[in-house]
Amino acid sequence: MTTIFSILIGILVLFGSVLSVLSAFGLIRLPDVYLRAHAATKSTTLGILCILFGSFLFFLVFDGYISARLLLGILFVFMTAPVAGHLNARAAYRTDVHLWKGTVQDSLAPVLRGKKRLLLEEEEISVDGKEEQKQQE
Repeated sequence: MTTIFSILIGILVLFGSVLSVLSAFGLIRLPDVYLRAHAATKSTTLGILCILFGSFLFFLVFDGYISARLLLGILFVFMTAPVAGHLNARAAYRTDVHLWKGTVQDSLAPVLRGKKRLLLEEEEISVDGKEEQKQQE
């Protein structure tokens, strides 16, 4: 029975390592920030989760030890890494970082152009209003 678990743990750790190496390669080779964010979050998260789950199984099967730290690590990586990648890509999009000129098509551009104009107009109005208040004082 332990031989089966040894093979399973080895496969999990190997699969996680391969995914982490592929995501590092994607960070180097992909052309724009959005594709790099995808490589950094999706495959790295799955790779780290496989490695952590393999180590959790190792301690559980061979030592009889349930590691709460590994379970919390799995939970926090699973919850935070994709959200952080999404927020980074969203910030890049909102600051007009251009998309790759390949086959990528920006379908949100017509919608967001109007919103950006409205936001800029609101900022100008609020700045003008503050200046008028300072002049009145």
